[in-house]
Formats: sequence, structure tokens, C-alpha cells
Amino acid sequence: MLPLLLIALGAAGALLLAGAVSAWWWCAAGPLLALTALGAGDLAQRRHSVRRNYPLLGRLCFPPETVLRGRRRYADGRDTGGRPFDRTVRAVVYERAGGGGAEEPFGTARDVYADGHEFLEPSMRPVEAPDEPPVVRVGGPDCTKPYDMALLNVSAMSFGALSPNAVLALNRGAALGGFAHDTGEGGLSDHHLRGGGDLVWEIGTGYFGCRTPEGDFEAREFADKAALPEVRCVSLKLSQGAGAGSGGVLPGVKVNAEIARARGVPEGVTVVSPPFHRVFSTPRELVRFVARMRELAGGKPTGLKLCVGSRRQFLAVCKAMLAEGVTPDFIVVDGSEGGTGAAAPEFAAALGTPLTEGLVTVHNALVGTGLRDRVRIGASGRVATGSDIVKRLLQGADYTNAARAMMLAVGCVQALRCHTNTCPTGVATQDPRRVRALDVADKAERVRRYQRATVRSASRIMAAMGVREPGELTPHRLLRRVGPVTVRSYAELYEWLAPGVLLAEPPSSWAADWAAADPDAF
Repeated sequence: MLPLLLIALGAAGALLLAGAVSAWWWCAAGPLLALTALGAGDLAQRRHSVRRNYPLLGRLCFPPETVLRGRRRYADGRDTGGRPFDRTVRAVVYERAGGGGAEEPFGTARDVYADGHEFLEPSMRPVEAPDEPPVVRVGGPDCTKPYDMALLNVSAMSFGALSPNAVLALNRGAALGGFAHDTGEGGLSDHHLRGGGDLVWEIGTGYFGCRTPEGDFEAREFADKAALPEVRCVSLKLSQGAGAGSGGVLPGVKVNAEIARARGVPEGVTVVSPPFHRVFSTPRELVRFVARMRELAGGKPTGLKLCVGSRRQFLAVCKAMLAEGVTPDFIVVDGSEGGTGAAAPEFAAALGTPLTEGLVTVHNALVGTGLRDRVRIGASGRVATGSDIVKRLLQGADYTNAARAMMLAVGCVQALRCHTNTCPTGVATQDPRRVRALDVADKAERVRRYQRATVRSASRIMAAMGVREPGELTPHRLLRRVGPVTVRSYAELYEWLAPGVLLAEPPSSWAADWAAADPDAF
């Protein structure tokens, strides 16, 4: 704002001098007036949050993606080297959110002969893509209110980590597009409830939104909020990909009065969720608590979210499910490549199982114990495109969730300031001046368009593979280059268990973990 104000004052001064001293001052007044008008346009427009927050300067610091892509391609052709999302992926999200076709000219820039390159197997006899994308019925035998989950949903991001406008835009986008919005562990806020979208209410170790003053689980408050019609599913978070086993962190600079009320914590104090739950200490107690949550929620789908660690521990949970006759309705597997607003670098980079191995582990464990038909599996962790969705379905998931891609859809520019309260787009900040730049109506429509186009892309890819339903996808249709002249399918790269095999005769590669798994001890 300050540069624009100075330019406007300069323009006013030049106009006065042009009238009082010399007409030559029009040479200065003209450009300054043009810049003032341009800056005023930046303030008035609603599509670009950066330009609303930083009129004129935003054009220099964050030029349009189309300009950057053209300049880089002319210079060196590199568009695929960035992390966590390269510019090609970000451009796809931006273009689809804006209503464009996200088309690629001149062929792929990726090295298809590089080790690790993955590709899907097309069919010589493609089929027609369905007019409406498939959905996944979530709800096991103990669920009385099943929910139809979209193939792509908004992954867990808390109010506090995200701004009120960002949360509301995501929720309204979910309502417009007919998909689910995970609240994150920061509790239910008015911004989650005002948009009309379907909610997956996530409960973490802090029990925000249903906690006693001492930080324990408060059953009555949980039941009252779970009964809200907007809450379609409830989820118990065990861990997340970026920071598995460390709990969550919300910097105190973000904990304003509204967030403090929603979470039941002191204002202005950094909130650290404990790394462990108080309500259970063994796999059996965990499974029993899932059953209690479902009962308190009136039979709504109840699930777990975790970043996979020890295979033996997850098998212990499966044994507890068998012993108690209780299963969650869904399990969301969060990969270690997943995002976070704030986490220690060592936890984000070195702890937890990547999504591919986590999915394969959970899918195999449930299949091997004969429980897979009772439990749906969600996948989260760097999901952004239609091919990402199809790959995760091939690896064992039933549906996917996206967090950072949805942030990009509402205007995130990957500035990596999520933990500083200075997000330039108003997405990951509680600064009212920055938040006001995020126009809810515009960004909600961007979220709807992005999700619809991405799921449509996944449907078209499956149709090109000759597949009409996600259940027809098999691991041999996804291939990976493992050497200069060697390609292997996922059916060859990973072991896939037969239904119930762990209960009958565990294969040698699983026998030791299965024998060591104890439903009464992690």
C-alpha cells in the first residue's frame, strides 16, 4: 500500500506543478497517474490476492504463471524440478481452478527414461468416460448413516493454520462441487459450518472442540457437535505425514481470540498437540474407542488417519479389530511427503512412511486379515492431478484427499511462509489485512472447478485404460522404470496378499510381524 500511496501523492504533486509552474510537469504526471490507476485496479479486483495485498509490487514479485513458464521454456526448458510441487503441476492446478483446460503444448518435459519414472498402461480398446464421476460408499456393517465420498476431497487443514476466508472458501467450494471437507484437528469453527459443505470432523490428540479444561476428551460436547447435519463423518487422527509422532503445532502469533474460543485454549499462546492420545494406550483400547466415537456420532462413518510406521503395530490393530468385532469405516493413510503448516525439519523429512508404501501396507494388512471389504481407504500426500488419483487407486486406495493442491486453488503461491503469519495471499495467515485480500466467492468457485476438472481427468485416464469403475484397476496397470532397459509393474514390485491369508498361513515375508503383533500392546 505504501508504494501506491507515494505514487498517488507524486501524481497529485505533478498535476499541481503542471498547472502552476510548467506544462512540462505533465511528463511526470502522466506516468504517475497511469501507475496510480493500475494500483487502484489491483486493489479493486478480486481474482489475485497478492495484487490486492501488494498493489503494483505484486505484479513484479509474482508475475502471471503464463509469463514465467514462457520465459523459462525459452531460456532452459525446465519446469519439472521444483518441490514440493513443480511449476508444471502448479500450473495445472491454477489453470483448472481458473476454468482453463490445462493443456500441454509441444509434448512432456519429463524424462521418461529416468529411473523411477512411472506411467500407466493404456488399452487398445478404450471405453467412454462416464458422464458423472464415480463415488465411494463409506460405511461398514456398524455404520447406520453411510456417506458417498468423492474421488478427490479437501484434506485436513485446521482453522488457525488457514485463515477464516480460506476455510470458508474451501467449504463453499466443497458444497458447490459435492465433495467432502476435512476440518483438520483444530475443531469445528463457524467458518466450517457457514459454507454448507459436507464435513469430516477430525479429532486429534488435543481434542479441540470437544475437550475438558484439562485437555481430556469430552464425550457430551463431541456428541452434540457430531450430531450437526454438516458433519457427515468423524475421524480420529493418530498421526500425520509431515511430523508423524510429534503432534501438531500452531504458532502463538496465529492464536487469536476466535481460534482460542474454537479450540478452548489461551489466546496468543503456541498450541502444541500432544504426540499421543489419552483415551487409549493399546490397540484394543483404540478399536473400542472407535466404536464409542461411532456410537456418540449417531452411527455416522467413523475412521482413523495415520502416517504408517511399524507394520507390526498396524497388524496389532488388525488383530484387535478381529478380536473385538469392530472396524473403522475408513482409514486415511497420510504419506510422509504430506504437507504441514509448521513442523521440525527432521520430522518432516526423516520420519514416517511415504504414501506408496503406506498404502500398500494398510491395503495388504486389511486384505490378509479378511477385513478389506469393511473398511474404505483414503490416500493423502501430494495428490494434485488426475494421474495422481489413478495411481493411488491402483496402489490400494478407494479415494483421495488433497490439501496443498486445494490451497493452490484458493490462491496459494507456494511462498513457504505458512508458519510466519505473513502469507502474501491471505491463505495461511490470521492477519486481517492480508486475509481481506482473499475473496471467498471467487475462490470457492476456483476450488469447485479444480476438483471437478481433476476428477474428470482421472475418469478420462481410467477410460483410456479401458476401465469403467475404479474397482477394475489392478497393480499391473502401473509401471515404473527401474533401470535403463528395465520396467516393472507394481504387481511385480510389491507383494499383494490374498484375502484371509494371514489368518490361514502367513507368507514368510509377513510371518514374523504377524506373530509379534499383540492386540494388547503397541
